[in-house]
Amino acid sequence: MEQDETTMEVDVSRQVMALRLATGLAQGALLYWLYQADRGGWWPAGTPYVMTPLLMACVLLPAMLISAMGHMAPKKVAQWMAVAAAVLLIMALHAVSREAGVLRGAGELGKGAFTSMSGPVMVFGAVFMYIAHSLVMAGAADRRRIASYDTYFELAWKLAVQLMFSAFFVGALWLVLLMGSGLFSMVKLGFLKQMMEESWFVVPVICFAWSCAMHITDVRPAIVRGIRSLLLVLLSWILPVAALIISGFLCALPFTGLDVLWATRHATSLLLAADAVLIVLINAAFQNGHAKAALAVRVSARVASLLILPLTAIAIYALGLRVYDYGWTSDRVIAAACLVVASCYALGYAWAAHRYETWLCPIANVNVAAAFVVLAVLLALFTPIADPARLSVNNQMARLEKGRTKAAQFDFHYLRFEGQRYGQEALTRLSQQTTGPDAALIRDLAGKALKETNRWQTGSQLASVSITDNVKVWPSTTKLPASFVAQKWSPIEDAAVLPCLLSRGSSCDALVLDVDGDGKPEVLLFNAGRYSAAPLYTEHADGKWVVAGHLDASGSECAPLIEKLKAGQYTLVAPRMKALEVAGQLLQFQSEFGADDCKLIKAAK
Repeated sequence: MEQDETTMEVDVSRQVMALRLATGLAQGALLYWLYQADRGGWWPAGTPYVMTPLLMACVLLPAMLISAMGHMAPKKVAQWMAVAAAVLLIMALHAVSREAGVLRGAGELGKGAFTSMSGPVMVFGAVFMYIAHSLVMAGAADRRRIASYDTYFELAWKLAVQLMFSAFFVGALWLVLLMGSGLFSMVKLGFLKQMMEESWFVVPVICFAWSCAMHITDVRPAIVRGIRSLLLVLLSWILPVAALIISGFLCALPFTGLDVLWATRHATSLLLAADAVLIVLINAAFQNGHAKAALAVRVSARVASLLILPLTAIAIYALGLRVYDYGWTSDRVIAAACLVVASCYALGYAWAAHRYETWLCPIANVNVAAAFVVLAVLLALFTPIADPARLSVNNQMARLEKGRTKAAQFDFHYLRFEGQRYGQEALTRLSQQTTGPDAALIRDLAGKALKETNRWQTGSQLASVSITDNVKVWPSTTKLPASFVAQKWSPIEDAAVLPCLLSRGSSCDALVLDVDGDGKPEVLLFNAGRYSAAPLYTEHADGKWVVAGHLDASGSECAPLIEKLKAGQYTLVAPRMKALEVAGQLLQFQSEFGADDCKLIKAAK
């Protein structure tokens, strides 16, 4: 498709600009309303089946509408927006459905839609819409269902550069506003700083600036094309290096064997990343098929096109071994979906590379076909068709029922926190199971999993932790208070609780001493981590131990002092400087003793 090197006609440009800016303002107003509803608990915040689709639609649809204005007939724009809205609705409703009845774990409690929707659904929904929008825009430009590759290339890269520079424009504008707020603050005028802290100002300004940047980059196609060409040329010269490194890796495998690859436990993801790098760099060199490239780049592109196939084959084999041994998980289902896409590129690029009379021209057809495959895969993953959680839970349950996974080794924790609604339903069934060889054990473990609240720690870890094993008391003749050992420590109630009080395998040291002279012992824990200040625990009247203060003796420089503490070479003395009492509260001066003093002690030793 031949692009117009000039700007739009003045009248058309003004009309389109007005519509785009109005769309940006409307988007800002809608997002502000949703944000306030989410914070205040108003409707539709309490109705996720309404809130989530509205949020996704308000974030993604206006950007697509702004991009389509001036390039598609109003009727076609309306039709495309209706189809896009329907797809987003399906994805959003399924995202809500799969989380229905799922209790959030530690670290996720109290999150609203604006924080919870920053996950895969929003990100991959945006990827889906970017690909689909590029295909639709190209088809509208060529006035046919499948456009020419030149048109796909031009519009896809133009949209990518627009999005990148629009984000840069918004960031630059915000830096200028921050500078302005600082200048006004120096003369005791804080109105701009206060406005920048208010959501009614922040959200509309960002959306308005975004729409303005999208329009400016759209009416200057020659500038966008120049930036794109420079970026692709620079990337193309990385291709020889990548091809050389990956060729060396593949040549080394016959000598090192694949066992060292499997030992990494992330071979599939790393191989897929290598595939993605080669695909991007090959396309940077190929561009629209008409770009002139140096001989080294052309040879590297042909070699790299052949390298994708063995990389993908090894990744498939690696994933197959993990699935055979441990079954499907959500991550493995997603990896399998990525391998489907990678296989399309691998086979297509290998086919294109064997034709020496052309400059990899068949890659154009492969790229267009792969784009439709990506859309199909994403739609399957984020709808009930191939939901990773559903497929993985069904597979894990089948392995348990067939005895391939023993009840004692079954990962109930995975069902609780990674299985979404399907995992909760499976755990509920297992907690009521009365038949089978391990029915009692399964009921017990499933019931415990349903009660777990910390996704980063299994119930077995919490149950088996022994504080007396994890905490070494100095001197060895001293014992921890019985109430301290018996306390049930929870990271939810105290986010600063040390790992040695929570999980098996963690360790720390302790001193039992009476710091405040009330006749009751306090417990000082130290050596819990390089950057962990030593907490001092005291017992309240209700018998609960809480942190009363911290001793800053962390870091390797203070190791000599720690050794003296462990040897009992310390005394409790009154502070050198008295504290200030202001309005009934004590303000304690901090000593200048610190890391530098620790270094001096270490040097003197």
